[in-house]
Amino acid sequence: MASPGTGNALGAQKVRAILLDAGGVLVFPEPGHLLPPLRTAGLDPGPAVLQRAHYQAMAAQDQEAMPPAPGTWWRDYLTTYVTACGAPADRAARLAAEIAGRPRPGSWAHAGLGVKDGLAALAALGLPMGVVSNSDGSVQGDLRRTGLCYVPDGPGPGPGVEDTSAEGVEMGVILDSAVVGVAKPDPGIFRLALDALGVPAGRDVLHVGDSLRYDVTGALAAGLQPVHMDPYGFCPAPGGHPHIASLAELAELAGR
Repeated sequence: MASPGTGNALGAQKVRAILLDAGGVLVFPEPGHLLPPLRTAGLDPGPAVLQRAHYQAMAAQDQEAMPPAPGTWWRDYLTTYVTACGAPADRAARLAAEIAGRPRPGSWAHAGLGVKDGLAALAALGLPMGVVSNSDGSVQGDLRRTGLCYVPDGPGPGPGVEDTSAEGVEMGVILDSAVVGVAKPDPGIFRLALDALGVPAGRDVLHVGDSLRYDVTGALAAGLQPVHMDPYGFCPAPGGHPHIASLAELAELAGR
């Protein structure tokens, strides 16, 4: 099904490689970390509401004139997120600050709805694939922990955690901005990924992400074709780039 926005046709006639963002494309905030404080506040959102709240929070950040500050972005994200989950406006900031003030490992280690099947459909296309994420050094372990994807020489899921990598898709590269020292929208992080895949930059290389500011802008700067993961049509500036609602939709379009 075509996603909301300005059409669903990919810019490339024949796709040569695919790069994926992690947060908002593969993984989402861990419900087990967020639901207890939300329930204490009288809210009990289901999985679909939680996932929709993520996209509302990302769209809100994309609409800000300045990029989120590193020290406050999570709290600001959560303010919109908990509001989208039903928190009253006069309580949202306090609830967001409470959650943000108690950071926990694995906060982004939850596979999104339909992601495993969609990722398997992409892998079946046989194209070079990689992950490019603005993260804190944890993305490889989180993706392996969820059983979504891995690189063969990457870190394991962590002490005491069963290694489920065999259930996931093997990636050619998984880049974490905190590890490589460059972050989206800087085109340098995309060049590192393409070098690892042995693929030159071009509009027949897709980068799929949920952020207009980081993913769409960064992919364009790197000479790639951006594809906005925008299942609810929240993109504040939808012109000039394709939108999709799911990885399954992407697999269908890229396979044509």
